[in-house]
Amino acid sequence: MIAILTGDIINSEGQEKTVWLNALKTVLSAKGNSPKDWEIYRGDEFQLQLSNAEDALHTAFQLKSHIKSYENIDVRIAIGLGDKTLNARKITESNGSAFVNSGRKFDDLKKEKLSLAIVSGNEIFDKEMDLLLKWVLVSIDSWTAVSAEIVYLFLNNPTLSQTDVAHQLKIQQSAVSQRLKRANFDLLIQLIDFYKEKILSL
Repeated sequence: MIAILTGDIINSEGQEKTVWLNALKTVLSAKGNSPKDWEIYRGDEFQLQLSNAEDALHTAFQLKSHIKSYENIDVRIAIGLGDKTLNARKITESNGSAFVNSGRKFDDLKKEKLSLAIVSGNEIFDKEMDLLLKWVLVSIDSWTAVSAEIVYLFLNNPTLSQTDVAHQLKIQQSAVSQRLKRANFDLLIQLIDFYKEKILSL
């Protein structure tokens, strides 16, 4: 099983293109090579393939937190789980159930006014994840840029201590702790772990 993440930048005109483009490329390039594994197209849309579907939610939260580290922008992501039946040179020319699930859900996200969803084709799993993601998005949607930055740093390097991050950002350790708490970081990690457990039964 693979995961396909199809997404776009929300309010891309709210920041200089180089700002969000560099942030987007930072995350995508760490996951594979373009255009085989990821591609940016139509200005502010992108697609990413993860050969290990267990990494999908963690990666989506990395994208969310890094993009939201900059004011006035966000990212919308549809995660499709499934297979790959056509392996093309470019990800946008490949196909399979993961691509179909991701593409169809991405088309629905704007209508549903959501910025993150997962579709696997397994009705029970999809319903559970839909409900949990709607809850966690209440918190994510209210992240400030400084909270998002802290979340990204810890998602990107889980071995960091709060003291390490405090030194890096030149703030007090207590400020790091407060920002993590405001961002509901513990809940985010619990949801990632829950997703990884549930996906094993698909």
